[in-house]
Amino acid sequence: MNKTIAIIPARGGSKRLPNKNIKLLGGVPLLVHSINYAKQHDFIDTIYVSTNDVDIKKVALEYGALVIDRPQELSGDLEPTVTALKHILESIDHEIENVVLLQPTNPLRPKNLLRDAFEKYISNNFESLFTVSRNYQKFGTIDNHMFKPFNYSIGQRSQDMQPLYFENGLLYITKANSILKKDIITIDAYPLIVEHPFASIDIDTQDDFDLAEFMLKKYKNE
Repeated sequence: MNKTIAIIPARGGSKRLPNKNIKLLGGVPLLVHSINYAKQHDFIDTIYVSTNDVDIKKVALEYGALVIDRPQELSGDLEPTVTALKHILESIDHEIENVVLLQPTNPLRPKNLLRDAFEKYISNNFESLFTVSRNYQKFGTIDNHMFKPFNYSIGQRSQDMQPLYFENGLLYITKANSILKKDIITIDAYPLIVEHPFASIDIDTQDDFDLAEFMLKKYKNE
């Protein structure tokens, strides 16, 4: 039985960065970075790519992933990721226990991150786990042309602020049963803190892509 699968949702039709998921990053199509990362882990039994795009499908198959064709009604700009994951689980004819979600737009991940995260997830019997990073920015709102600090006081040092964290998108691990209920991050999800420059890479624009290329070259030996 395939207990643990990886799913890479790679929809076609990106508007801000055309053909984003198969654009070459370091000479390799973007989504393939996630496929190859999953391949490095023996606890992942099968790697699935969910797509509505024939070119993405061709690349995914070429690099050894299985492809589930995503229906057009699940491929819109506003469609949440969880529906693609749920569709894959419902398309597989055997029981799955754990789902590892690897978003192609987060192509760079610390080498040992997934193995360490999965061990923590299994040993603690978590329902779900996702990665977060510390935020050091000073946020505020603007009301009637006046700036009102949200998470700090004017003059306060960043290191003295109450810690805030953001969902960095590097990876998610969730019980398949929760995915079928349309939950990737469950109420009791474990937030795994990741402090690494890769946590800032989330590709949506050409500038994001250029930053990823820079980071890939800088950390190529890690």
